Amino acid sequence: MGPEILPKLPVLDFSRKDLEPGTTTWFKTCNDVRQALEDYGCFIMEYNKLPPKLCGEVFGCLKDLFDLPTETKMKNRYEKPLNGYVGQILKLPLHESMGIDNATSLQATQNFSNIIKTVHAYAKVAAELDQMVTRMVFESYGMEKYYDSYKNSINYLLRVLKNRSPKGDEPNLGFVTHTDKSFTTILHQNQINGLEIDTRDGQKINVDFSSPSSFVVIAGDAFMAWSNDRIHSPSHRVIMKGEVDRYSLALFSFGNGIVEVPEELVDDKHPLQYKPFEHLGLLRFFRTDEGYKAKCPIKAYCGV
Repeated sequence: MGPEILPKLPVLDFSRKDLEPGTTTWFKTCNDVRQALEDYGCFIMEYNKLPPKLCGEVFGCLKDLFDLPTETKMKNRYEKPLNGYVGQILKLPLHESMGIDNATSLQATQNFSNIIKTVHAYAKVAAELDQMVTRMVFESYGMEKYYDSYKNSINYLLRVLKNRSPKGDEPNLGFVTHTDKSFTTILHQNQINGLEIDTRDGQKINVDFSSPSSFVVIAGDAFMAWSNDRIHSPSHRVIMKGEVDRYSLALFSFGNGIVEVPEELVDDKHPLQYKPFEHLGLLRFFRTDEGYKAKCPIKAYCGV
């Protein structure tokens, strides 16, 4: 018997000059994106057009931000669930994060902190990548007519995250196993790995996206529901190793309003799995005991 072949995430190149709507490359990439999200719920995106200067500045901002006093960071609060400061958790000592709601709005980022102006430029690039990915999925399913209304309904939450390296005999859990509640998540990091993805068949993939041009695209529960369970929303967690802190940025897309399965995605092979639901309502439900304990929160919330 040869050595065990461990699964790896698909790697898709979004830097190609011929990746334009209507081209052969576009149509092929549309199918590759859809297939990756159906099989794994995520993929690595290579995109070398993010200016290196911006990339360096944004991670410099994150270090400055997390070096602020704890009481200052704790002022990052929002009414919406899952949006504000998370940290100082006894069972999760390696994790800290903050959220910027409506991250593509310059006013919103300025309200958060002056040092986050750099993050506004980053969020705009990440949002463009997100919109390209979701457009490709809609087109691959033949759902182009729904894309504009989807795009106009989306609000972006940018979470900035720090996972410090474990000290001594501290546990190395950087963040607990979970699925994202978003449509999609665009994840970028400094050169420190730690993301671990669960495959459909229960294997674990230690994701290597340590290049500055690498992003990870993850499908969330809302996209899984919209697709009537064609798309997979993968469980994932962060495991910290080594002696260097991990800084990352996660851009989450949330719908303002009601999400429902397009009638074209319901057939004999794919009977309707979800009732129409309010995306913000899903977040509120997840904060309840029932939602937090549910094996699949979105099915508990709006499953048929």
